Amino acid sequence: MASLSINHSVEQSKLTVVPFPAPQGITQLELAALLSLRGRLHQLEAQVQNAEQSIKTRLETGAMLEPGDHRAELKENFRRNVSWKDVTVRLAERLRMNGEAYCAKVLSSTKPTRSVSLVIE
Repeated sequence: MASLSINHSVEQSKLTVVPFPAPQGITQLELAALLSLRGRLHQLEAQVQNAEQSIKTRLETGAMLEPGDHRAELKENFRRNVSWKDVTVRLAERLRMNGEAYCAKVLSSTKPTRSVSLVIE
C-alpha cells in the first residue's frame, strides 16, 4: 500500500490597511449660504401665509372666484383630541389603581424617538 502525503502550505493572510479619506471640511461660505437660504425661506413662508390668509378671508366673506384652471374653496374639518393621560388616570382609578403612578410607569417604559438637527448660529 502506498501512502500518499499531501503537504499544505498555509500562508497567513496579511491585513491590508486602507487609508480612509478625511471628510471634506465645511467652509464659512457654506455656513453663511445656509443661513441666508434659511432667512429667505422664512420670508417666503411669511409671504405664503399672508397670501393664503388674504384669499381665505375673501372667500369667507363671499368673494367670487375668477373662472380658470385653478379653484379655491374652504374645507372645514373637525377633530377631537383626547388627553390620553386624563382618560387613563380616570380608568385606572375606576379599576382601583393609582392612576398617576400607572401613567408614570407607562411614560417611563416608553422609548424616546431620537432626532438630530443642525444648529448654526
